[in-house]
Amino acid sequence: MNRTTTTAVVAVTQLALVGLSVAPQLSARATGETYLLRVAALDPVDPFRGAYVALDYPDLPRGGQVPDDGERGDVYVSLVPDGEVWVADGWSRERPEEGPYLACDDRSWQLRCGIESWFLPQDEAAAAEDLLRDGAVAEVRVDGRGHVAVVDVRGP
Repeated sequence: MNRTTTTAVVAVTQLALVGLSVAPQLSARATGETYLLRVAALDPVDPFRGAYVALDYPDLPRGGQVPDDGERGDVYVSLVPDGEVWVADGWSRERPEEGPYLACDDRSWQLRCGIESWFLPQDEAAAAEDLLRDGAVAEVRVDGRGHVAVVDVRGP
């Protein structure tokens, strides 16, 4: 292979890998249904990572709420309505046949669903912290495979 072909192959491969890494978030945003989840701030703005807030979802299972069944990997959290917001109805290692659910992972010390951080412009960070302190809801979009993305965080 000549240098131009090699460079083109490397560039296309890198673009494909980037596409694969953001595909679940894009799928949720493009094809997902909208749900509201109660949310609270878990961590304030981090000066090293920029304007983001680590989010906590009180109605979803946390690491300690997912029983230690000796397995690690995919966890599916089923959602049911509770007034205007949605709450967890249980979890499973098997993908649910129907209903809204979140595709999560418990391979690390914490159950991660991909909605644990919310990035925003620097000038909006202080207002976001105040909003989360006073109680808020996260507007999320969930696609048919359980991929989820935070679209907005606002007052109840």
